[in-house]
Amino acid sequence: MNQRLYAYPFADIYSLYVAKVERKGRSLEELRTVIMWHTGYDEAGLDGAIADGRDLEEFFAQAPAITKRAELITGVVCGIRVEEIEDPLTQQIRWMDKLVDELARGNKLASILR
Repeated sequence: MNQRLYAYPFADIYSLYVAKVERKGRSLEELRTVIMWHTGYDEAGLDGAIADGRDLEEFFAQAPAITKRAELITGVVCGIRVEEIEDPLTQQIRWMDKLVDELARGNKLASILR
């Protein structure tokens, strides 16, 4: 099952994130801030990841630096506590999902970015 998740194109996930946060009244700029904080990508790097068709496995393998504060991201995504996920790549993906969920719920950026 994880292999299917890993092979999912980042651009597709990104477009789902955009739709979700904009539907909830949040901005594209806020979404990009959250993703860049989590992965270490800059604007150009994030745009490149969206444009070049890389999948989630490649997206995280090429991420400049997953935030050192990621272990402070806690909670449930898809019925699983993110802090209990053993596979590192799955955990990174679910951390990002959790951050986007928090943004869509209306949390302030300062609390999302811990």
